[in-house]
Amino acid sequence: MMIRSFNPPVRTLMGPGPADVHPRVLAALARPTIGHLDPAFVTMMDELKELLRLAFRTRNALTMPVSAPGSAGMETCFVNLVEPGDEVVVCINGVFGGRMKENVERAGGIPIVVQGTWGRAVDPDQVEETLEAHPSARLLAFVQAETSTGACSDAKTLAEIARRHDCLTIVDAVTSLGGSPLEVDAWGLDAVYSGSQKCLSCTPGLAPVTFGERALEKVRNRKTRVQSWFLDLNLVMGYWSGEQKRSYHHTAPVNALYALHESLVMLAEEGIEATWERHAHHHRALRAGLEALGLELIVPEEERLPQLNSVSVPGGIDEAQVRSRLLQHYDLELGVGLGDLAGKVWRIGLMGYSSRPANILLCVGALANELAALGHRTDAGAALEAVRAELDRNAP
Repeated sequence: MMIRSFNPPVRTLMGPGPADVHPRVLAALARPTIGHLDPAFVTMMDELKELLRLAFRTRNALTMPVSAPGSAGMETCFVNLVEPGDEVVVCINGVFGGRMKENVERAGGIPIVVQGTWGRAVDPDQVEETLEAHPSARLLAFVQAETSTGACSDAKTLAEIARRHDCLTIVDAVTSLGGSPLEVDAWGLDAVYSGSQKCLSCTPGLAPVTFGERALEKVRNRKTRVQSWFLDLNLVMGYWSGEQKRSYHHTAPVNALYALHESLVMLAEEGIEATWERHAHHHRALRAGLEALGLELIVPEEERLPQLNSVSVPGGIDEAQVRSRLLQHYDLELGVGLGDLAGKVWRIGLMGYSSRPANILLCVGALANELAALGHRTDAGAALEAVRAELDRNAP
């Protein structure tokens, strides 16, 4: 068999990630590779840290991208902050809260679960009650933006509860960073991780993280060695420190970091609050179109993420068949339901460069056509008109 160069099809990515990558970011990937200790690269690293502080809304000195996907950002937080025997309160209202629990267990900690409802935000009252019942717990872990459902939890309130109980917070912001309000300093969040492939319009493979001073104090005063050499912050900090001379830790993904730098430059140009509003505005347009098709979003409006929309599959419709037809006929990717929602929902992403009017019109029109072809009554014209009307209303 002759294997030739791989040329991927051109898709429109409107699933839970990765999202469409902006052409400026793709162009940045193609720039000349230089050494990861080159003085020019070191200068870019410092700019990258400053840009990430803007995105996280923090002045945390330790703000950097982990050289691996968002899951490694999660693991970085847990292996550094959890020691054997530590009690950790973990909120589970979807798949990624469950992964937090597994990280606690693998680090030798004892998870205390706050079990929530899929498709709903974490209940602050449940968290308060659990922390009161477990006064020895010193960590609270929760997902701000639950990618498996599209639910957004109140990170500010949960962090306030944690501080009252002398707990540090570990926060999953993989889908929220750059897409909806996230205020690390103002809300007092201690350790936060994200991913490059969603609302930052970048490629997969990097995990922005930020650690506050309270979290770093715990890392520095550990009684046991971090179980992961690669993710041990005591070692990694020597490479990402603010000093001119960097210690060698690993060969950084040079071109991928160019891409993240460019995506963050674009975020700064647009303005972080303007970016949040763009995602919210486009969510309202998508919602109008979906509702005109008779489709329902499963998350209550006040708890809903604008950039990740879980839509109930109509009765009698094979959700996998619809996704297959969308990919075949329109090169359009939607996401599958996970866990308790498998086979019950489509997950429609409006993240980063994917959050633009052309994508919304394509998605609503394509869904209307394919549902009609499978016997579900729709009015594509009315749905598209609803989208356009909402796009024109209070456009940012």
